[in-house]
Amino acid sequence: MTTLALRPVATGRKGHRRPLGVLIAAAVLALVVLAAALAPLIAPYAPDAIDLSASLAGTSGDHLLGTDSSGQDLLSRVLHGARTSLIAPLLLLAVAAVLGVALGVLSAWHGGWIDALVSRITDVMYAFPGLLFTVLIIAVFGTGTTTSVLALGLAFTPTVARYTRSLALSEVRKPYVDAYRVQGMGGTRICARHLVPNLGRSVLGYLVVLFGEAVMSLATLSYLGFGAQPPSSDWGLMVQEGQSAVVQGALLPALVPGTAIALVVVSVNVAGVWAADRLGSQD
Repeated sequence: MTTLALRPVATGRKGHRRPLGVLIAAAVLALVVLAAALAPLIAPYAPDAIDLSASLAGTSGDHLLGTDSSGQDLLSRVLHGARTSLIAPLLLLAVAAVLGVALGVLSAWHGGWIDALVSRITDVMYAFPGLLFTVLIIAVFGTGTTTSVLALGLAFTPTVARYTRSLALSEVRKPYVDAYRVQGMGGTRICARHLVPNLGRSVLGYLVVLFGEAVMSLATLSYLGFGAQPPSSDWGLMVQEGQSAVVQGALLPALVPGTAIALVVVSVNVAGVWAADRLGSQD
């Protein structure tokens, strides 16, 4: 009995295979990013242009993806909304990365009571469901994209901190750390110039995996009315606004942005897990 060898679709450095699904997911993400960057040039209408005479219009030559209840072109809104829906998760993860990496490295480097204190802080934050913790912060500081990004950044911080701590615990035991200590280099300098950069690829890969969750979390907040506010074209807000049209038999106002969210999240998960594996394997 003979077997057929499957040939990889593409290979990167060191012979890493790139499955077809990963290439498709990466192509989808590249297309979404390009569309977001060129939205002002390629969108057929302004995202806030209202035409009540075209309310809940179906797909046509004038409106390729139809319109919402206000007659706003869904394609234009989705293209412009991609900016907020993609940039906000990046900012969210940047906040979580700065705080989480700092806490994780601090905990692993000093150990003892500092490690115990950081662990208790993260345990307390884990005791609250992420969404509930975020809503509590929004209840104090008000709704809006900025508040949502900062609140979710804090909610994601314990996850990043624990992951960073697990990496740093093994990193601080490596010989080069003792060598720098013998040379008289201070702990802050060792961590900033050597320890954190050595953790960079693994942490970056983990953040890539978290990006899809960040997109969903922000979209959920916008859908619940805590995130982006009208007249924003944020995808989560568009789903919430299009929900009432579903009762009238018009599915596109909710389906179009919902599909965009699902497409980005699935593509990020497929490509992100592969990229994280590659980043984590390169020492």
